[in-house]
Amino acid sequence: MKSKGLTIKHLCLLILLVVGAFCSRAEAAYVVSHPAVETKQLTTAQLRRIYTMRQTTWPDGQGIVVYTLPSSHPTHQEFTKTELKIFPYQLDKMWIKLTFSGLAQPPVKVNSMEELIEAVKSTPGAIGYVDKSSPLDGLNVIAKEAK
Repeated sequence: MKSKGLTIKHLCLLILLVVGAFCSRAEAAYVVSHPAVETKQLTTAQLRRIYTMRQTTWPDGQGIVVYTLPSSHPTHQEFTKTELKIFPYQLDKMWIKLTFSGLAQPPVKVNSMEELIEAVKSTPGAIGYVDKSSPLDGLNVIAKEAK
């Protein structure tokens, strides 16, 4: 009987750990843009259109420059899963298809979070994502709109 109690306690602990890990992932990244971008909120669908290169301008007509981290970067993986609701490999396939068909240019890949932050700050119309521990000075943080 004692071992069954321990098993149930272990199971409960495991469930709490999994739920806690899932909840912390839900806010793994901020979507950021150049400070002059007027957009303050985007839905998941809008964000997905931007990152799949189907929406190439902001509402004011300014061109969107998409910055991204390498597909293997943990922040990129969390961003695609939690914010875009697709897997990183699916996004890569879309970018390859659009690039080779001549329909769109792929996003600009940078090698580090610091490089992404500097690129977004210095490029008018730029959008990117940063982990929650990154400095946000000089960036426009875009909230996720519920829809």
